[in-house]
Amino acid sequence: MSTRTFRIIVRGFFDGLTAEQHAELLAAAPQHEVLRASFTAEGDLTYELAARNSFAFRFLDGGEAEEDILDATARAELAAEAWLTERGYGFKRLRSTAEDLSLAKQSKRQRRATVRGDA
Repeated sequence: MSTRTFRIIVRGFFDGLTAEQHAELLAAAPQHEVLRASFTAEGDLTYELAARNSFAFRFLDGGEAEEDILDATARAELAAEAWLTERGYGFKRLRSTAEDLSLAKQSKRQRRATVRGDA
């Protein structure tokens, strides 16, 4: 049973895309807009090709202890690399950030809802 929820973002840049790959990504871009993004176990991809060739995967994972965030981050990075490699997309400069939601501050409204049992 997971007691902690982790949100992980794996960022990077597409590298060496062919004209066909670039066109393919542009055609699918509306499905990968940042405003539609969510954190999922499978990873939700967003990217911006018009301004720069950057992308981000958003992952949701969990664990029992605070240290489990390291394993969750490694799984997220491997999943992002696998997704890109399976499709033949080159990439570079991967970096990750992770947040343990159990350690995140709650807003005043969230604290009230938790006390009342609404959350």
